[in-house]
Amino acid sequence: MSSWKWLPNFIICLINLVAIVKSQFPTPIYTHSKCQNNGSYTSNSTYKKNLDTILSSISSNIDTNGFYNTSIGEKSDRVNVIAMCRADLQPSQCHRYVRDASIEILNKCPGQKQAILWHEFCMVRYSDEAIFGNVAYSPFDWGNNIENVPDQDKFYQELNILLDSLRNQTAYNRSPKKFAAASRPYPEYRTIYAFEQCTADITPQDCGSCLNQSALEIRQCCDGSRGVRILRPSCYLRFETDPFYNESMVETVLQPPISTAPGKDDNTTRNDDKTTRKDDNTTRTIVIVIVPIVICLILVLCFGIFVKIKKTRKSKTEENIESDNEISTVESLQYNFSTVRDMTDDFSDANKLGQGGFGFVYKGTMSNGNEVAVKRLSRDSEQGDTEFKNEVLLVAKLQHRNLVRLLGFSMEGRERLLVYEFVCNGSLDRFIFDPIKRAHLDWENRYKIIGGVARGLLYLHEDSRLRIIHRDLKASNVLLDGEMNAKISDFGLARLFVPDETHGNTNIVVGTYGYMAPEYIMHGQFSIKSDVFSFGVLVLEIISGQKTSNFRNGENLEDLLSCVWKNWHQETPDNILDSALKVSSSPLRDIVRCIHIGLLCVQENAADRPTMASVILMLTSSTITLPIPSQPAFFITTTFDSKIPYVYESNSRTSDTTKSSKHKSDNSEGSLNSASMSELYPR
Repeated sequence: MSSWKWLPNFIICLINLVAIVKSQFPTPIYTHSKCQNNGSYTSNSTYKKNLDTILSSISSNIDTNGFYNTSIGEKSDRVNVIAMCRADLQPSQCHRYVRDASIEILNKCPGQKQAILWHEFCMVRYSDEAIFGNVAYSPFDWGNNIENVPDQDKFYQELNILLDSLRNQTAYNRSPKKFAAASRPYPEYRTIYAFEQCTADITPQDCGSCLNQSALEIRQCCDGSRGVRILRPSCYLRFETDPFYNESMVETVLQPPISTAPGKDDNTTRNDDKTTRKDDNTTRTIVIVIVPIVICLILVLCFGIFVKIKKTRKSKTEENIESDNEISTVESLQYNFSTVRDMTDDFSDANKLGQGGFGFVYKGTMSNGNEVAVKRLSRDSEQGDTEFKNEVLLVAKLQHRNLVRLLGFSMEGRERLLVYEFVCNGSLDRFIFDPIKRAHLDWENRYKIIGGVARGLLYLHEDSRLRIIHRDLKASNVLLDGEMNAKISDFGLARLFVPDETHGNTNIVVGTYGYMAPEYIMHGQFSIKSDVFSFGVLVLEIISGQKTSNFRNGENLEDLLSCVWKNWHQETPDNILDSALKVSSSPLRDIVRCIHIGLLCVQENAADRPTMASVILMLTSSTITLPIPSQPAFFITTTFDSKIPYVYESNSRTSDTTKSSKHKSDNSEGSLNSASMSELYPR
């Protein structure tokens, strides 16, 4: 064992490296948009087609400096676009953020010929007027930290010194990225961090003027705040008393400003240049020598670890120990059991919110007054520990507005608890399957929910650091906040893929029948297309207001997918619409398009189903022509006992495993949607 003494220190180094890498993939936490009422366009106009074309190309065309401008069209149909990423981003981050912003700006400003959208890491702006090379001070927006600083006059005196020094660096920076970042100690409070950037198309003089206007705005909008961001079309200014920019990237791309001071002779300038080049050469030499050595050492150490682990991991006990060690990576989120018990008033029935697949969910109140939802696993759950650890390890790494946020967890004795943010409107199934509540769920909200679920899945499949397959997407696992924003929950069955993996296999099929893809039920094969199938079923449930396992067409009990397919071909969509949508002024064309997208998602052949990125593009752009869907997967007959757990049966290819599952399901208790059913036993 002495040969392993170096391992703890090496693990600590790796953890630090992981933390550094993770810090370079931050998630935007705010979005600001301005829709200028200087003209509008219609959905079938040439301007709209040009706008869709140009926005869809930004992400792939933005250069390595994080800036892009282009135009398309003629006269009144001409669209001009400028996009800029914050200068401390990696190119891959820039592409992703710009892609998201290009989609979101159409949702924020539908029909407007001029609009701008900022979020924390990029800006996208389009207009029917010429904008390239013209400094723009408006429209502008701002945001601030609600915490105030002590001794405000002295704080802002120090801040102004910092901003003044950055302004010249930003305007005259040799880097194509017009930006500067720096910090200034403020012993009476905290260090001040500041970041300034201008779009690459304006002159240094205009850049300095724009930043000066933004600096003057700070005390007018946000006097006393310890953090402020001022957003203008041509410049960006932000300061905080906590670090917020990527210092390693700033050091990489930031170069000294070009001197503009009068009276400095050419000889001095040349000497400075020589000194700079000498320093650059020294730095380059160090990098060339040191980096390969470090990389080789890491590779050798990783290979040694791999060999040792492969030789020593011989028993299931050791695997369990490894699994237990994994969960320590999120131990900072761990609560004492007694603390969580106090939150829920000793898990009183008055605080019970409902029952999920693994146990009960309770409402709780933290010591600071914030409300939470506490998921308490059943003590007799045979899958409890595995799913619990899986959910903690996955959800703790996920941050997205359309995913339920994990606040903490508790593991004590046989007790397994998860503490989530409280989502006040509960689960989607309580709305769309309730004859009274769904009457108040208009098409605008349903469409918003569909889009939110789609964005959450896209994040899991492509935009998170790890590729994640949810495997149990259904109406009861989609929660709604006070503004009816959808949040995907319950990651107990999720599977994690490394980026290069595309699919997996399992001998134990778990999930909820009715939402499960045919290749998963029949062969245990799952992929991102399995989630796409579940999403398609969910879309059709939202539109029809009925469960896939209990769809009624008049007096007949029928399979939802079969009925939708039949009515879509017969061009009679009214037959499957929720009655609440029939009596409202819902746009039938948009609803039929969503039915079409739902049918594309539930096609029997997984390869024919679209990705979630394609689904979002179909949802947000009405000009894209949708392909004709093939026949969906049908697994049940039109008559069955709706009181037993719902199980799909193939017409001719039912496997022994599925038959066994159905036999067990027929003799066990369960609900149609509130509890998922596994192949071997009820959850």
